[in-house]
Amino acid sequence: MESLNYANLLRYAVDITLVTYLIYKLILLIRGTRAVQLLRGILVIVMTWLVSKYFELKTLHWLMSQAFTFGVLALVIIFQPELRRALEQLGRGKLFSRSHSTDDEETVQRVVQDVAKSVTYMAKRRIGALIVLERETGLNDYVETGIQIQGKVTSELLINIFIPNTPLHDGAVIIRKDALLAAGCYLPLSENSSISKELGTRHRAAIGMSEVSDGLSIVVSEETGQVSITYNGDITRNLTEEDLTRILLEQLNPQQSKSMGSRLQWRRKHG
Repeated sequence: MESLNYANLLRYAVDITLVTYLIYKLILLIRGTRAVQLLRGILVIVMTWLVSKYFELKTLHWLMSQAFTFGVLALVIIFQPELRRALEQLGRGKLFSRSHSTDDEETVQRVVQDVAKSVTYMAKRRIGALIVLERETGLNDYVETGIQIQGKVTSELLINIFIPNTPLHDGAVIIRKDALLAAGCYLPLSENSSISKELGTRHRAAIGMSEVSDGLSIVVSEETGQVSITYNGDITRNLTEEDLTRILLEQLNPQQSKSMGSRLQWRRKHG
């Protein structure tokens, strides 16, 4: 009897471990998409259903029950891109592969330096550009609308992408850490009526991206050469190279922004 109990406990432990690991990998899979926000919405519905049941709010409980009835079909439709990506990775044996790579001081500093250098070059020559740096909110849905690059971020690559009359000139470049994921990406345009009429499509796309994610969007105006940055739904315009560098360092790595900023200035003076 005792050996049977130990066998059951071992089976339960293995079962729970496997399910936990599977859930963990699924969370990693959807972390780079808007599915995270959708899951939060589903959690609100579940909590509302529980509250309505506990307090016997019959009408509200009935509405939430109807939402559950059609919820499975809705989830399949809503999460279709994520389900497709999961099946593709499962077929390639990549679903359970270990994902790694973390931001470090040198990576952030190098990316900021390359982005600021390329933006300054394009601003002086009035070459229009739109560069998005991903942070916590994943931007895979927008990456898929562009041309895959999957290259290392360099100022030369960024400049070449936005040279006028080239295939990738229109649209946005999306950067994740030190990788340039895609170019020619389509971004959501802001519908904010308070935006200045003098701002064009690039600026509206940058503001729109900052409204749906925590990414940093940098815009170079083709008409004026003015550099702007958007985040948290706000836009800051007419930036110098030093202003842009400081903001990027503060937003990408606030704790180390001071030390990185001083090192970056030292490199410019002596490098």
